[in-house]
Amino acid sequence: MPIENRDDAHVVTHPLARAALTRLRDVDADPVAFREDLVELGRICGAELVATLFETEQVPVETPLTETTGVRVVGLDDVVLVNVLRAATPLVEGLLSAFPAAKQGVISASRDEEAGMEPDGSFPVGIEYVKLPDIDPEDTVVVADPMLATGSTLRAVLDHVTAAGASPDRIIVLSAVAAPEGLSRLTASHPAVRRLTVAVDSHLDNDGYIIPGLGDAGDRSFNTN
Repeated sequence: MPIENRDDAHVVTHPLARAALTRLRDVDADPVAFREDLVELGRICGAELVATLFETEQVPVETPLTETTGVRVVGLDDVVLVNVLRAATPLVEGLLSAFPAAKQGVISASRDEEAGMEPDGSFPVGIEYVKLPDIDPEDTVVVADPMLATGSTLRAVLDHVTAAGASPDRIIVLSAVAAPEGLSRLTASHPAVRRLTVAVDSHLDNDGYIIPGLGDAGDRSFNTN
């Protein structure tokens, strides 16, 4: 199965997705290669989402020689992509190949590293900027963030997305890698939201980073520290 149900997550098992993630994990990947592989991962995951969640219908089509019947994907005009800045930008670029007509929103959110981890394993989260399009209850909303670590950032982002009108059961959180702790936290706070990832990693370290993970996706994409 291209997408497997594993407890708190749905996991994309496509071989090309797994190969792209392997390259992303490589400490020697330069920023250009890292961004390109995040884009590729977005393309693959977008195609898997279309195959899994969207229906098709038959439509007539006229070829240069005759008339025949083809299919179209239903619902592609009712998609919203939410980019959790900045790390998700390449991932969303890839998603747009599957959802070219999607409305797009951005939320700049980050956990407060200086404040430190709370006793429950979460972090305080700062939201600096929110710009979301009109969201209808029937829209499919894909919230993209390469790293689902403690779940603190995505929990705050989801609060904004649902407040904007999204139906929780039509929201998909897409990550490249996820930690069990973050998945469990999102399950508790937003149980109807689908959690889609390419890998569920082992655990979080004492600083809240995913192990084995792939480092800081934003810094590695944009060559910052």
